[in-house]
Amino acid sequence: MEEHNFEQRCAIKFCVKLGETSTETFNKLKQANGKHALLRSQVFKWYKAFSEGHESIKDEPHSGRPSTSKMDNNVEKVRALVRSDRRLTVRMIASKLNLNHTTAHHILTQELAMRKLCAMNVPKNLTIEQKDNRKDVCLHLLERIQSDRNFLKYVITGDETWIFKYNPEMKRQSKEWHTSASPRPKKARMSKSKIKSMLICFFDYQGIVHTEFVPQGQTVNQFYYHEILERLRKRVVCVRPSIANNWMLHHDNAPCHIAISVIEFLAKKGNPVVP
Repeated sequence: MEEHNFEQRCAIKFCVKLGETSTETFNKLKQANGKHALLRSQVFKWYKAFSEGHESIKDEPHSGRPSTSKMDNNVEKVRALVRSDRRLTVRMIASKLNLNHTTAHHILTQELAMRKLCAMNVPKNLTIEQKDNRKDVCLHLLERIQSDRNFLKYVITGDETWIFKYNPEMKRQSKEWHTSASPRPKKARMSKSKIKSMLICFFDYQGIVHTEFVPQGQTVNQFYYHEILERLRKRVVCVRPSIANNWMLHHDNAPCHIAISVIEFLAKKGNPVVP
């Protein structure tokens, strides 16, 4: 293809020396080469160059893509900068390293195979000791299940949650089917309800065992939780008589759950706590 273009540039130079116009030169090239003829803009560019005294038929040398060594050097600079601060934007990286935006984006996404991720919300960042403790607890529970397949049937789990008067509709819930010509639906922004109540729920593998709402203004401390456990024990006798004498409680490590008075109460009543 390059050789074919070289021949056409020779023909353009020949036509210029004969005094042909640029349009006549293009028509002749198109007649001789058909669909392989140079584009009109290319013919006119070379015609103008030869008319102004340009003699060389070869392309002028141009910068082209950067050398491999230069690109590798920029890649290392971008990698070091990103590692120092992973929240930098592409524009900030390009500005600090004197690169254009396209080059910085190419290095990040193609050369380094990076993408920007949002932080995932988790309830709590655990320490190494806490993670090791959770692992030990899980292994302990697995051993108990393997030795007694009915172990989980005696476990009653308790937890608290906030119940709001209403919950704002999520973005995914508001999706509707529309054609490409339909206008995008709109909805007003809505904040979470300020009216809320705390619900305490206890359940096992069969379902709900006991629930109760915490009165407004009441703090769930060790003394109030002691009262809840008293009501729970009476409820278990009514709805789970088969395990009334040997059920185990499973709850989290909230301060009111691990208070000394609560631990002593459960031990006195013979209700062990699953870790």
